[in-house]
Amino acid sequence: MKNEISFNENDLIAGLDEALSHAQGKLTLRTATLPSQPKPLSPAAIAKIRQQMHASTPVFAAYLNVNTDTVRSWEKGRRAPSGPALRLLQIAQKQPQILASA
Repeated sequence: MKNEISFNENDLIAGLDEALSHAQGKLTLRTATLPSQPKPLSPAAIAKIRQQMHASTPVFAAYLNVNTDTVRSWEKGRRAPSGPALRLLQIAQKQPQILASA
């Protein structure tokens, strides 16, 4: 049995109208200003963030949705956070209440 792909011709027509308007100079593309990439954090900085949140290692790991051993590895310098974890640490550093209440 094949999976069917839903198709909405109105969405297609609307997209073509937008493309035509853009080509004619009547519409400009939307742009977004993205935040800068988070800077790497030292093991001491990660431990400081956790301590400022008054969280044990397991609780802090739960806030970040990572394994407890991962947080321990970051704090001991065996591994470094990257990608989404680094962004979450940046949020925890700047506005810990957001992470704790999520």
